[in-house]
Amino acid sequence: MDKVFARFIEKFGGPIGREEVPPSSIDRYRGKLPDQLLEYWDEHGWSGYGDGIFWIVNPQEYEGVVASWLECTEFETLDSYHLIARSAFGDLYLWGEQSGASLKITSILSRYTTHKSIFIGEQMDKGLRNFMLTREISTNNYGDMFKPAKKKLGTLRHDEMYGFVPALIFGGPDTLDHLDKVKAVEHLTILSQIAELRPYNFPDL
Repeated sequence: MDKVFARFIEKFGGPIGREEVPPSSIDRYRGKLPDQLLEYWDEHGWSGYGDGIFWIVNPQEYEGVVASWLECTEFETLDSYHLIARSAFGDLYLWGEQSGASLKITSILSRYTTHKSIFIGEQMDKGLRNFMLTREISTNNYGDMFKPAKKKLGTLRHDEMYGFVPALIFGGPDTLDHLDKVKAVEHLTILSQIAELRPYNFPDL
């Protein structure tokens, strides 16, 4: 284990729900995602960390989710994006083939933030390591609700997330009573179709 991933594990804790990554998946994303990420896949699989608050995922499973979120937005033609990680509450971390770690979608609020990475081109591996080093449990813990949600609803599987029912975009309250364990792909797809994806602005923050 290299120092970067060791530091990530030190912050988040060991893996849960590990899925082994087949060679065909590594071949599929060779040249599209950083070699460093593919090496992490090969060594650590697709897994959850922090008891499932943060997941390194199979981008292929989320191709439809990404397409649905980016449809009719500037991002649809700006770059080719792949979902490389997500939070237990549906924060989506997208990697652009040209722009690197440049787009994050907060699905429950239908908001996005962009970041102009300096680690592009031949610096993509460095960009991936920077991405891993800068992840924090606190920024993936919506309203500090992860531990109460886990206690109430149980540990997440690799294909699950905690989602608000009814969705916040529909005016539902963001309380534990309205949080449920849902299938990630299906729930994220539904959220993408409810409201227009918009950037965060200062009143939102």
